[in-house]
Amino acid sequence: MSDIKIGKITLGMYGTNCYFVYKDGSDEAVVIDPADSGDYIFKGLSDKGFKVKAILLTHGHFDHIYGVDKLRRAAECDVYAFEAEKELLGNSHINCSDSVGRPAVVEADKWLRDGDELNIAGITFKAILTPGHTAGSGCFYIEEAGFLIAGDTLFEGSVGRTDLPTGKSRDLIDSVKEKLFILPDDTRVYPGHGGSTTIGFEKENNPFF
Repeated sequence: MSDIKIGKITLGMYGTNCYFVYKDGSDEAVVIDPADSGDYIFKGLSDKGFKVKAILLTHGHFDHIYGVDKLRRAAECDVYAFEAEKELLGNSHINCSDSVGRPAVVEADKWLRDGDELNIAGITFKAILTPGHTAGSGCFYIEEAGFLIAGDTLFEGSVGRTDLPTGKSRDLIDSVKEKLFILPDDTRVYPGHGGSTTIGFEKENNPFF
């Protein structure tokens, strides 16, 4: 059994799932998608004895990125995002933050490409580019633990919407079929909204496939 653990905090008006991943017994954690509450996340993890070593972004929509800068400054850590998402992260119109009256942009410290592997806090994260929800949407696979942090690409019984800027439905379906459904059936999927699921369950039951 893996000693890698995952925690979830659901935040904001859209119920965005922020995840933190750590090794049992370690005081180092990696945060994925800090939603709109970077200071709250930092305090909560600090109170539990964790040091945030990095922030990973699955994509650049406002409900996933509002908390980035406060958490980055507080934790003094790097932000990682997919290179293909650079335009959306840097444009408050296409990341939809303009539309909710709170424009925001994010510049990552390090840009990722499909297949890149990161070793942070003793944990290996594989970056999987899954365009469709946005042009640079991606997932993070932790093979040792059998975890997939899926952002808004794959949900329990559904997939991410594709009617926002840079979204393409055909690309999303292809991404899930060709890059996620090849993972082991018992891979536990942690999406950007809603409850967790497994690759095997979605292959058999997701109405989009």
